[in-house]
Amino acid sequence: MGVWSTYMGDPRANSAAAPPLAFGADLHLDLRGPGLRAGLTDALREAVRTGRLAPGSRLPASRSLAADLGVSRNTVVESYAELVAEGWLTAQQGSGTRVATGAKPRRAASEAPRARTDAHRPRYGLLTGSPDLANFPRTQWLAAARRALTAAPNDALGYGDARGRVELRTALADYLARARGVYTEPERIVVCSGFHHGLALMAQALRARRVRAVAVEAYGLGLYRDLLTNAGLRIPALHVDEHGARTDDLARLRGVGAVLTTPAHQYPTGVALSPERRAAAVDWARATGGLILEDDYDGEFRYDRQPVGALQGLDPERVVYFGSVSKSLAPGLRLGWMVPPEELLAEIVAAKGHGDYMTSALEQLTLAEFITSGGYDRHVRSMRLRYRRRRDELVTALRRRAPGIRVTGMAAGLQAVLELPRGTESSVVRAAAREGLAVGGLRQFGHEAADSGWRLPERDALVVNYAAPSDSAWAGALDALCRVMP
Repeated sequence: MGVWSTYMGDPRANSAAAPPLAFGADLHLDLRGPGLRAGLTDALREAVRTGRLAPGSRLPASRSLAADLGVSRNTVVESYAELVAEGWLTAQQGSGTRVATGAKPRRAASEAPRARTDAHRPRYGLLTGSPDLANFPRTQWLAAARRALTAAPNDALGYGDARGRVELRTALADYLARARGVYTEPERIVVCSGFHHGLALMAQALRARRVRAVAVEAYGLGLYRDLLTNAGLRIPALHVDEHGARTDDLARLRGVGAVLTTPAHQYPTGVALSPERRAAAVDWARATGGLILEDDYDGEFRYDRQPVGALQGLDPERVVYFGSVSKSLAPGLRLGWMVPPEELLAEIVAAKGHGDYMTSALEQLTLAEFITSGGYDRHVRSMRLRYRRRRDELVTALRRRAPGIRVTGMAAGLQAVLELPRGTESSVVRAAAREGLAVGGLRQFGHEAADSGWRLPERDALVVNYAAPSDSAWAGALDALCRVMP
């Protein structure tokens, strides 16, 4: 007989002076059947059965529902009475008509009971990819959001520029020049939803330029390798050693038009790209017209060394610089940026405009305010000290309880590499899981490609993210880690 919508839940909806649809929550009813009363009864019963009307939900008064549906009040009263008699609804003086608390939604016959996973959930996590989320600066971020929203012009809440809000691009240009040695201006920055989004835009631009292969470091995140291959690009591997990626091998790789690298702090081994190999990468790009895709994923965090500036500063026209707040603040903010060469800017902006047009304007304005007010610098310095203490506690505990374990890649960043005896990586990861500790092995980050002529060495290690646990969980996570060391 048709589909009807009404509003429910607000006591003002019962007032004869109020328009029937002016107040309350929206309720969708599909009235079918031979008559109005039967159709209404069936529709309400089905809404309870399927869980759309949860136990305890208050239904509209009979007069309001009748007005909303265009039926007589007696039709609604009789329908309610039938459902009360069946036990689907309850009616009490002063409380109105509600869904009975014992009216449980039915489960589809094919739906299997949900397995309980709590017993298998790790108590502690040392997996890479996340900073200490418990120390996100909630109060300062909220204050920055209030200031930013108060000062924002009305057009800031519109669609705006596909490159992102000018306030954020201006703040980033100043910060990146000062803190990371990046050469740019606000017009050259494109705000995106993190590195993954920026790399996807870059892959699209490379394919449009008929690039067929992007060299990648032999250790890295498989998610990004998959993104490139899904875009139709080959991904030959570059060997990684104690001096970083072997960029001098780029000239020997066939058909490579770009290279993806983490020069400030190789992910996940933790080594910095040596000055000689930085120069080799730039020389290759200049000689071939290739591009260097620089992922500066945690460049703000360094402990035992002088700051390593961005590779982009050596040649802004051959390096595409990527950054984000995923490690410095939180990945859930989905805020990142890229600084492409001038010749690529229009293509990147066009690609972004045709897809994910822009990230949240409010989040962009908040980050701009957070940076310009000094809050971002203060937070980074605070977390740098906190992570350094964590790293030192990790090294001290292992020296005392597992003296045979060598720790590398810890001069910067959020993780360290624990070298293990040959053939023990998988067994240690399994032992950690039995202790309620989630930790990953180095091999899961490895990449071998036949056309690069290189294979991963026999190396067993754990990649330990000492930044991830909260302060309250850190001691337990460290103890569990030490217990499973061979």
